[in-house]
Amino acid sequence: MKKRIVIALGGNALGENLKEQMAAAQGTAKAIADLVEAGHEIVIVHGNGPQVGMIETAFETAARADPHFPVLPMSVCVALSQGYIGYDLQNTLRKELDFRHISIPVATIITQVEVDPADPAFLNPTKPIGGFMKEAEAEVLRSKGIPVMEDAGRGWRQVVASPKPVNIIEAETIRAILAAGQIPIAAGGGGIPVALQDGQYRGKSAVIDKDFSAAKLAELIGADMLIILTAVEKVAINFGKPDQKWLDALTVEEAKKHIADNQFAKGSMLPKVQAAISFVASDGGSPTEAAQRTALITLLQKARDGIEGKTGTVITRGC
Repeated sequence: MKKRIVIALGGNALGENLKEQMAAAQGTAKAIADLVEAGHEIVIVHGNGPQVGMIETAFETAARADPHFPVLPMSVCVALSQGYIGYDLQNTLRKELDFRHISIPVATIITQVEVDPADPAFLNPTKPIGGFMKEAEAEVLRSKGIPVMEDAGRGWRQVVASPKPVNIIEAETIRAILAAGQIPIAAGGGGIPVALQDGQYRGKSAVIDKDFSAAKLAELIGADMLIILTAVEKVAINFGKPDQKWLDALTVEEAKKHIADNQFAKGSMLPKVQAAISFVASDGGSPTEAAQRTALITLLQKARDGIEGKTGTVITRGC
């Protein structure tokens, strides 16, 4: 059955640098083309954690070397990352579709995502950006007043504010592209964070979690399914322990209970499960449409199997 699907691509689908990104995009394109070939409407959202950190560092380094170079605000860094990541994704996906004799245009939409300037996240930076560091390197940044945190056992990273999305400014444009039978790449890196000020949207110094933006976008465009692609095939409780258990399905209520029991790592699975809950529990559309919304968390390579109910963790509204 044809579905309208928003796909949130994790970091493993993009790599850690430009060379890795170009290689990873090839495999990503094949997995997404499988879903297009199966007849589904697709919207692609991607992260930008390593990439936006590299952009920020590059311009800071240039500014120190030459005062004429500006230090770019984070909102502009996100916009730049949308452009160059989208460039790779749309070209590799178009090539893969052409190889399969599927004539569907793919386009990257520079997407603004509205946030609340009073969001408490601005007082507590938690969103990792840039590459991983050793603790000693992190201490150097901390001594300069730059927030850092340990990221789910994988090393230390710089962190910035990560407010929740309240609206996708280009949602209607994305709807129009879908109605034309095309594939949009949108809300890249979680979207350019903006807030309304003096009648105009202005950038905010933040990076929005791409899973939450994908959930908000899926809600606004009336998607049937949100797929959050990550580095594991299924969600687990007691992860890494002798009694670890992989989960085939979760209701919203069950997922909330596991969150209350601290089952999911803050820098890893927690935001993915929270985003899935956000979409599945949203109230837009008819009661029937709301009841049928599902979210899927799985590996990139298993996305098609997950849609067909063969793997992954499916999150539903429940009774």
